[in-house]
Amino acid sequence: MLVWERPEPPERPAPAPLSREAIVRAAVRLADADGLDAVSLRKVAGALDVGPMRLYGYIDTKEELLDLMVDAVYAGIRPDGDGWREVLRSHAETVRRAVHRHEWLADLLGGRPQLGPHTLASGNAVLTGLQDLDLGTAVPAISAVNAYVIGAVRREIGERRAERSSGLDKRQWQAAYGPYLERTFASGRFPAVESMVRDGPHLDAGETFRIGLEFLLDGIAARVSGGGSTPR
Repeated sequence: MLVWERPEPPERPAPAPLSREAIVRAAVRLADADGLDAVSLRKVAGALDVGPMRLYGYIDTKEELLDLMVDAVYAGIRPDGDGWREVLRSHAETVRRAVHRHEWLADLLGGRPQLGPHTLASGNAVLTGLQDLDLGTAVPAISAVNAYVIGAVRREIGERRAERSSGLDKRQWQAAYGPYLERTFASGRFPAVESMVRDGPHLDAGETFRIGLEFLLDGIAARVSGGGSTPR
């Protein structure tokens, strides 16, 4: 029986009350502070001041715990808006904000579908917001937006981690690598890249995310208006 359907052990007198929800909250706090490497059943038990064996009545494996953590975050991911475009935009931005609050989430998005109740409720809300599109358009559109969001937030989080690891912020990194680029561009071998660096727009992560998302939504809109969808 999957963890979503498995009942919790009956309550019993104990110095430290325990529940699946309390275990997940403790795991999320550990991951928020120190990343997924800080999450183990032993460390979570320590944070709750209980013996590790007590957790096994509630959670069988670390993989179940990670699934529960993702689902807990999805409790706060609900799209809003009127019309498919606003709903997809809201969904994308809400997921991005969740990843910014819980950096570890970027490592767990994608892969097999998440089937927890909060994640299913979020997906149901997205599909409900796209009810004017037929499923042949709505499902690929949602998949495309999800793929865009996952790629974008993983890049953002990767840049954050690289900055922390190197000890160089963006301006310091540019100062360190600027002379190398000047020498490389002087060779004349990469004129298109040089033009982009010198004359292209220099957007922050938020602007890059929003503009790229609008490009994608424009493509979906073209598909819908071109007859790729049958309104209900």
